Amino acid sequence: MKSKGFISEFKDFITRGNIMDMAVGVLIGGAFSSIVTSLTDDIISPILGLFGGVNFDMLHINILGEVTLNYGKFLTAVVNFLLMAAIIFLMLKTLHTIQAKAAQLTGVKEEEAAAPTTKTCPYCQMEIPIKAVRCGHCTSKLEIEIETDTP
Repeated sequence: MKSKGFISEFKDFITRGNIMDMAVGVLIGGAFSSIVTSLTDDIISPILGLFGGVNFDMLHINILGEVTLNYGKFLTAVVNFLLMAAIIFLMLKTLHTIQAKAAQLTGVKEEEAAAPTTKTCPYCQMEIPIKAVRCGHCTSKLEIEIETDTP
């Protein structure tokens, strides 16, 4: 058996559907991050500045000479994170609600039981495949259940 080359394996890895979906998600997430940052920097911070008279980005402490601790920028980053987390939470919650309503409309149940794939041998009580005509454990011949369309 000949093993695949590194390039071939890498190509297979990159072209998988879930990798491409993840790449698109990262790109959209980056663009979304810039929107939330703009929302915080250009809208929320100035509004808060009206009440407190201070822009968060300007808050700092001089430690030594020109060395400063810019805690205002950190506060802005925390607000960005909290806003982004809240927006993503609301989007996912809305998506789950829509999916649940769609499932109700189509009559699909999430916990719908799958058809059984095994049955119990009436002679040895061992579990065997549902289509078996002879038990693999005790070798007993089993009666075949005939399915009918009418009840």
